[in-house]
Amino acid sequence: MVKLDEKSRIEAEQIIKNEISVVSDNPSIIKGNGCAACHVLFKVKELMHVSEQDAADLLSEVLLYNRPLNDEFISMVEEIHMKARMMGDVFAIKTREAKDRYIDSNFKNTLSELTSDASVYGTEIVIRRLILSNIALNIAQNLGVDYHAAMEELYYYMRKKDIQTHEELMQSIRSLLTKRGIEKP
Repeated sequence: MVKLDEKSRIEAEQIIKNEISVVSDNPSIIKGNGCAACHVLFKVKELMHVSEQDAADLLSEVLLYNRPLNDEFISMVEEIHMKARMMGDVFAIKTREAKDRYIDSNFKNTLSELTSDASVYGTEIVIRRLILSNIALNIAQNLGVDYHAAMEELYYYMRKKDIQTHEELMQSIRSLLTKRGIEKP
């Protein structure tokens, strides 16, 4: 994880503010099925010359401690993903064979990624990802929005209730690991 010193925080914050403004002024900069949140993330990565994970950490930290910017960020995501698009149309017009290939590829890639993450970062991190993905999926289904938008809404909420949501997640993870005999109570 990148160390967030004052200089890095200010630089990341300025990049985030600028990209929110750029995307808000010209939403077409997010091409096709692109993600508005990922666009900002990759701009932080590119301009600060950090890894994708470090850029994600910077983005999360800046948004956690700058509530007005957090609100602007989620508004931008909502505008792109909820109001300006119907992303499911692209998938819907594909042939059944193309749909199956797409799903098969995602199925295999996700299983591989989870297995790799478990070996590198541990089971607890994978369970955290799975729980957050499931929550975001439920939000997406219940609201009728795309997954990216639902995940960003979830992160927005979690940043607002950082300590509470962290504790609830950790309690759930410990409970799951204990019930499966993976960890001692």
